[in-house]
Amino acid sequence: MGSMAVDMVHTMDTRLLRTFTTVARTGNLTAAAEQLHLVQSTVTAQVQALEKELGLCLFDRLPRGVVLTGAGREVLAQAEALLEAESRLRAVAASAGGTGGRVTGRVVLAAGETLVSARLPGVIAALRRSHPGIEVDMRTMGTATAVAALRTGDLDLALLLEDEAGFPDIACTPLAREPLVLVCSPEHPAARRAPDVPTDLADLAREEYFLHEQGCSYSDRFIERLLTAAEGTRPRIARFGSLEAARSCVAAGLGLSLLARANVADALAAGRLTQVPGPEFPDVTVQLARHRRRWLSPAAAAFTAELPHHFPH
Repeated sequence: MGSMAVDMVHTMDTRLLRTFTTVARTGNLTAAAEQLHLVQSTVTAQVQALEKELGLCLFDRLPRGVVLTGAGREVLAQAEALLEAESRLRAVAASAGGTGGRVTGRVVLAAGETLVSARLPGVIAALRRSHPGIEVDMRTMGTATAVAALRTGDLDLALLLEDEAGFPDIACTPLAREPLVLVCSPEHPAARRAPDVPTDLADLAREEYFLHEQGCSYSDRFIERLLTAAEGTRPRIARFGSLEAARSCVAAGLGLSLLARANVADALAAGRLTQVPGPEFPDVTVQLARHRRRWLSPAAAAFTAELPHHFPH
């Protein structure tokens, strides 16, 4: 593969490499086209052009998608290295004055909807003012999906809502803690309980809940606590892929939800939701995650430096 790498350096259009690596990571031409903002026919043509130029079959075409061949797996490692080298070269050119000394580049970031809706818009707005040459590609992912994407190089950074994040190849740095709050509609019976007689978990286990989807760490832990306290009865729990759907059901008086305070602060202030008297729930840790062996670009470093200003200390 050494001579192949040299040939790729001298002659390869990096657009073909970027398309190839995206198809390899997604295993699907349609998904790759969506990520690259291309039509599927263009993705197919670019993969075929790369295969023709290298004289190799890179993918096996199967009914459910595409799978790398043995040669494709070898080419993928080389292609990822070359694309990372290209990013480094662009960063060197920028620091040497090629872009007027400004930090430029693209940062691909993932986080759960809790943070995407409550925290990251402010981060991106501030970054546009301080570093207008940085483009942020923000994606909504749970912990497992985000960690997998960091490993494949699909992401530069991820924000995880996890108190413990033990991944040998992923560096996780605690960034902040998000307060959690149990909420209901002001008209719900749970809101009318006397504050000096707090509700315990056994009572709460009899209520109906609208929670964030499976994989949301604080919702999963809350359900475990409810099930432990339920004493033979199973709590009624509906889970949604959208925080807004859960909030709307709760605001309509249909049940309760445990959410990050940042996601319901406006509704609490406006009186559309109220905090349920009862046990307190520990804050959840926000972890900043990145691959240990991958280069942190100047754009990603600038994004990382901006993050702490938008979280509670």
